[in-house]
Amino acid sequence: MDNTTFVYMTMGSKKEALAIGNELVTNRLAACVNIIDQMNSIYRWDGEIRYDSEVVMIAKTLSSKVPELIEIVKANHSYECPCIVTLPIISGNPDFLSWIAREVKGE
Repeated sequence: MDNTTFVYMTMGSKKEALAIGNELVTNRLAACVNIIDQMNSIYRWDGEIRYDSEVVMIAKTLSSKVPELIEIVKANHSYECPCIVTLPIISGNPDFLSWIAREVKGE
């Protein structure tokens, strides 16, 4: 079964998020992308604690599109190891979930 899915990602800039988000929606890899600017992140990378400003991007898609979505994001992302994780949508407005499926499938 092709389940609806949220894909949570972080980007280095709003410009990068807009470009990647546009590509995902244009190519029907996501029905919608939300971009949340100005997130502060604290993380360990290469043995040191880092503090950065990032942009959150959430794509609404179908589970069957996730592998291709990941490849597109990785190919266009500025990070060496971008955060791209999926969260299954367990329930929600049936009309909205149907809209996601229709948009991604191109119906």
